Amino acid sequence: MINVTCAIIFFDNKILVTQRSEKMKLPLKWEFPGGKLENKETEEECIIREIKEEINIDIEIVKKLNESIHSYGTFEIKLIPFVANYLSGEIKLLEHKEYKLLDKSELRNLDWAEADLPIVEELINKYL
Repeated sequence: MINVTCAIIFFDNKILVTQRSEKMKLPLKWEFPGGKLENKETEEECIIREIKEEINIDIEIVKKLNESIHSYGTFEIKLIPFVANYLSGEIKLLEHKEYKLLDKSELRNLDWAEADLPIVEELINKYL
């Protein structure tokens, strides 16, 4: 099982979502940005580092949501989501193809990576 953190980043009332590139696993699927947990790294340290490395922005963690475990057949991930607020920096995508800032009502309109779907539903139904 691969432990992966992700961030639901708020820019005022909009939520940042990213599209995976053609070269990544699950090409062109939408996701909340994040990455793999490294040895001796806390989940919180991981998501702050990954967002800085992949998107070039600084965030502040607000709260942790429920984890999502999903099997993609050849690999299984435990997705560890955090709600966060944008602090500073200019968005520069280093791995992803595209990003959008969406209202919560627009989240269901995207072709999501399957592990992200329960997080989308939790956001819409419980958190927002």
